[in-house]
Amino acid sequence: MSRHASLPTDTTLMFQLKGGLYPLTALQLLGNDLPVFERQLTIKIEQAPKFFNNAPVVIDLQKLHQPSTLIDFKKLIEILLHKKLIPVGIKGGLPEQQAAAALAGLPTLQEGTKETQKTEAAAELPPAALSIPPAEIAGKKPVDSLSSNSRIIKDPIRSGQQIYARGGDLIVLAPVSHGAELLADGNIHIYGPLRGRALAGVSGDPNAHIFCQSLEAELISIAGQYKISEDIDPALWRLPVDISLDAGRLHIRPL
Repeated sequence: MSRHASLPTDTTLMFQLKGGLYPLTALQLLGNDLPVFERQLTIKIEQAPKFFNNAPVVIDLQKLHQPSTLIDFKKLIEILLHKKLIPVGIKGGLPEQQAAAALAGLPTLQEGTKETQKTEAAAELPPAALSIPPAEIAGKKPVDSLSSNSRIIKDPIRSGQQIYARGGDLIVLAPVSHGAELLADGNIHIYGPLRGRALAGVSGDPNAHIFCQSLEAELISIAGQYKISEDIDPALWRLPVDISLDAGRLHIRPL
């Protein structure tokens, strides 16, 4: 056989372009003093080094409204890479800031419209809805009943799997293994042990909750506020809990 016989030809497909959803941490800049930023970032990373290690991040510029708020993006990229964070682009920002970011090699990421998100979420709806009464939260208004965009998963979530409920709640009727990841724009309900990661309110909803029958999580997060397993009170370990935000901090209440 000729040594060239097995080489690919122009008719051999080498790649495909597919849409996908991947979790990205938004790093929202509130100022442009990069030495102070680096010191504060170092402190934050030391609190949860495994969570930040080689994590892709989007630089959110929406709080920087003044044209005079210029960013040295090359220096910012250098700081992030040194801290083992991978910058993939920017979000928001003024035209001057977006142009400076582009010169440094950072694209401006565009978010989908609300109508697009609703359409995609509707396509993932299960054939039948699951009726679950709202949970009563001590001292607070009862949690609203499940949204019409709720996504129901009946099979165990295994390590390496990622499940996302866009525009609604995520209900899992099985265990969630170590290394698995759940994301929802709304609440997350887990009728089994939670051993992986659960991130509720990922679009920024501070009223989202996480409910699980046994708290054994690697990480829990609501609207960007998170705790890793080492930060969870051992007295709450393996208990059924309701996780919510209280005054901007994660609050875990036994059920």
